[in-house]
Amino acid sequence: MTLKLNIFIICAVVVVWSCNSKTDSTQHATSDSLKYAVGFSVTQLGNSKLVTVNYPYQGAQDGYQYLLVPKGEKIPDHTASVQVIQTPIENIVCTSTTHIPLLDYIDETNSLIGFPTTDYISSEKMRARIDAGEVTDLGIDKGMNIEVLYSLHPDLVMGYTMSKDLGQLKKIQELGIPVVINAEYLEKHPLGRAEWIKFMALFFDREKEADSVFNEIERAYLATHALVKHIEIQPSILSGVVYGDTWFMPAGQNYAAKLFEDAGLNYLWKETDSNGFLELSFESVFEKGKDADLWIGVGSFTTLAEMKVAETRYSLFSSFTNSRVFTYNARKGAKGGSEFLELGYLRPDLILKDLVKIGHPDKLPDYELYFHQQLK
Repeated sequence: MTLKLNIFIICAVVVVWSCNSKTDSTQHATSDSLKYAVGFSVTQLGNSKLVTVNYPYQGAQDGYQYLLVPKGEKIPDHTASVQVIQTPIENIVCTSTTHIPLLDYIDETNSLIGFPTTDYISSEKMRARIDAGEVTDLGIDKGMNIEVLYSLHPDLVMGYTMSKDLGQLKKIQELGIPVVINAEYLEKHPLGRAEWIKFMALFFDREKEADSVFNEIERAYLATHALVKHIEIQPSILSGVVYGDTWFMPAGQNYAAKLFEDAGLNYLWKETDSNGFLELSFESVFEKGKDADLWIGVGSFTTLAEMKVAETRYSLFSSFTNSRVFTYNARKGAKGGSEFLELGYLRPDLILKDLVKIGHPDKLPDYELYFHQQLK
């Protein structure tokens, strides 16, 4: 993703347009292959697939649908609002870095032909294509050069939005270029987000590859969770940092909070109801978190000294005094992009291993942190 609130967890957003599908007696659901994702579903219509994005953005009242039809086959009956896409597609323009691993892991790296601000991309395989001039930089995300995008003649644009207002994506659609969404950020379970690799795979006829990748990620995640599932002593933690006068941190139903829970960590704000972010005063966070054992997720800070310069009161926390502060930005791409913000959605198993290693190092004695790093 090219624009984010740089806290512990990414807030990606999505885009589509509303419709209702006309179906017939030949259809049958295939969404039983989805184990955790609830944001999309798939219905078989003969050899075609009707893909429904159930929750395209926060607060959406309607779902959105795409009819995927194998090239050369008859298009099933459908309402005018359903977007028809001939599959498999051969190339794509993506607008979020979280989409990049989905291509890499189903062996469709070479399908990306355009992206807004390519410097954000960390993937080594994709950066090789960028350096070779095979991926066109489309400019700043919200101000993409539509003329350049149109000249690429992509089979598909995968976009995102914060609301039903599609902005430039609507203009792209009006040019006759199919636009779809990826609503992974709304999934509450980490494995639900990872399962959106199956969504990307639908457009390339790569379902088998996606299933194989996801099954391995699921296996690794559950195996790590099992190590601490019944652990009694849980280190207490706080998260986030101050932006302006407000401390932003994951709420208790947030994706990040679920990862903390599955890692056997006592997140001090786990009882809060929202699945978004809390906006708190410094004083309220200090009162509750001053004695927390761990501080995980500190934005873009790279050292304790840097944190103290930005806000001297950070040094009053026990976790700061004891040097038990961790960033998730240990890995950077060639142009400075965050590998965590790019790969984290697809690889919650790696995030979970990091968190277990931080909170319960004896459970993974030989494991080295992947995304996270202790600040000094």
